[in-house]
Amino acid sequence: MTSEVEKKQEQETVKVKVTNKTNVQPRKKIGRRECQLVTFDLPYLAFYYNQKLLFYKGGKYEEAVERLKDGLSSVLEEFYPLAGKLGKDDDGVLRVEYDDDMDGVEMVEAIADDQVSVNHLVAKDDMSGLKGLLPYNEILNLEGLHRPLLAVQLTKLRDGLAIGCAFNHAVLDGTSTWHFMSSWAEICNGSSTISVPPYHDRTKSRNTRVKLDLSHPPLPEHHSATNGAAPTPPPLRVRVFRFTESAIDKIKSKLNSQISDSGEGGGATSKVFSTFQSLSIHIWRAITLARQLKPEDYTVFTVFADCRKRVDPPMPESYFGNLIQAIFTVTAAGLLVANPPEFGAGLIQKAIEAHDAAAIGKRNEEWEANPIIFQYKDAGANCVAVGSSPRFRVYEVDFGWGKPESVRSGGNNRFDGMVYLYQGKNGGRAIDVEISLDGKAMENLEQDKAFLMVEEDGIN
Repeated sequence: MTSEVEKKQEQETVKVKVTNKTNVQPRKKIGRRECQLVTFDLPYLAFYYNQKLLFYKGGKYEEAVERLKDGLSSVLEEFYPLAGKLGKDDDGVLRVEYDDDMDGVEMVEAIADDQVSVNHLVAKDDMSGLKGLLPYNEILNLEGLHRPLLAVQLTKLRDGLAIGCAFNHAVLDGTSTWHFMSSWAEICNGSSTISVPPYHDRTKSRNTRVKLDLSHPPLPEHHSATNGAAPTPPPLRVRVFRFTESAIDKIKSKLNSQISDSGEGGGATSKVFSTFQSLSIHIWRAITLARQLKPEDYTVFTVFADCRKRVDPPMPESYFGNLIQAIFTVTAAGLLVANPPEFGAGLIQKAIEAHDAAAIGKRNEEWEANPIIFQYKDAGANCVAVGSSPRFRVYEVDFGWGKPESVRSGGNNRFDGMVYLYQGKNGGRAIDVEISLDGKAMENLEQDKAFLMVEEDGIN
């Protein structure tokens, strides 16, 4: 039976009509290119394509489409892996393959029914209603063997444009995603070259050749091996909590004012907590309370950390690919909520600091000895998993008609406890926290005054 939540989501779904579908290739012929997928890439094959959705006001749709296509064609000369497909070498090792006769990037043009406005869509928290604005919903990265590695949908709105992108997550991480997006915008604004070319030699970060058995790849729980569809899991609620600069500063200063000088026991530390660590414990404790876990239940905090500067030798920021690893912190729910916030923050801090080049290498060696293709939900029990980063300058992606009104992650790879962090629209230290939770837990979280900082001008 369809739940009331599902009925409401269906009623609020934005319907679009596809008006054109083309492919965009690099402007110049660049010949055959190959790029081996390495240990940092391969675990994500059974994730879905990573979706990003940007809303813009202004600009004439037809002119914007031509500018975006033209700019994409130019920028793909540097970011050519996104115009290729997944393939295998003679030993069965996966790689990205590009050749001039390949289709390139899939480009969809569409128009939203009823000409809905940008403001209307920006105000929607629930991503299920926005699925029509994004390509490749519930498409596994493994399908990059026969699909483009990047698909883009440009949807005409009443007063602007929605740009929906789906990136194959086995090919690039968040840092590389926003490097590409900012470079694309740079070209659209008239630059003949991009300021920071991508670094393509992934084997410099890890050169172990891993052959995977893909005869029976793992499927996400709601996929069936027989017909591709199984009972739909309970719907999640998604909400964006916008923490002002003032709120972020208060969270950080309050936590650091309680630092223990002893540095002993549990998560105690004498080191200053970063903004990320301070906000992370604020979120982890609040979600744990909202879930009403038993004291003995374990809860896991997971962060997908950028390893570019952690590996030895360090890789440049322009490294194009995946160079992330999951860092796990686990404790009992009772310990987390009964102790002051600095206890959990200390656990997070220690786990992050311990994840150095030696730890990264050990994790890689363990995985290479027994390669496991993770599902996107494999982040731990009662998990809070943080993706994206407020370091990504997402609101500076201006294609020539202004900065985006809103930037969101799509519905792919969401699960109960998934959190995305974005810089606030107005820049500075403000941070948008996009959380996916079970309906009851979200209801509890929305009533948590300490989390919302309602008395401290915390949430916009």
